[in-house]
Amino acid sequence: MAKLGNVYLQITSEDINDSVAATSYPVEKGVPFSDHVQRQPKSISLSGYVLGRDSKQRLQQLRDSMNKGEILSYTGRSILKNVIILSIDDNRTNETANGSAVNIQLQFIRIVNTSWDKVPAKQKAQQKKQTNAGKKQPVSKKKTTAVYHIVKKGETYSSIAKKYGVSINSLRKLNPWKDRSIPIGAKMKVKA
Repeated sequence: MAKLGNVYLQITSEDINDSVAATSYPVEKGVPFSDHVQRQPKSISLSGYVLGRDSKQRLQQLRDSMNKGEILSYTGRSILKNVIILSIDDNRTNETANGSAVNIQLQFIRIVNTSWDKVPAKQKAQQKKQTNAGKKQPVSKKKTTAVYHIVKKGETYSSIAKKYGVSINSLRKLNPWKDRSIPIGAKMKVKA
């Protein structure tokens, strides 16, 4: 007795296939050359029977798993994890009156783990709202009137205020520095 996913089977043989694919480039004279060999996924072929009064339902359950690409485990003579069903051949004869003879092709699946976190659905919806989805955004016609000054050695709020015709108090409100600690090379906001 063997088990594929949640379905019990009567398996008579398991044929495991390991293979590689090699490139082949023809040459004018001689044997073609290869420069690459790639491992193919391991596969297994099961031959046996699905027997019992509920054999049609169990066979349909296997077909549903195959169509969904569901990752299953197989326990029989071999124990296999992470396999998918590639094909199911169903042969109904008078020898198997209460079931079917089956040939099932399985393939090993390598599951990759990622360090990336999934974005929650709410956050994804917010991000979608924030993007313009390729649509042109209206351009604001409002012009900025902000004026900036790069501070040079020896300049103070007083000298900069005289240069631009603004009050010292307005410069103090627009900038974070105290009177004696204005950094040289800083970008000072003069007008908002």
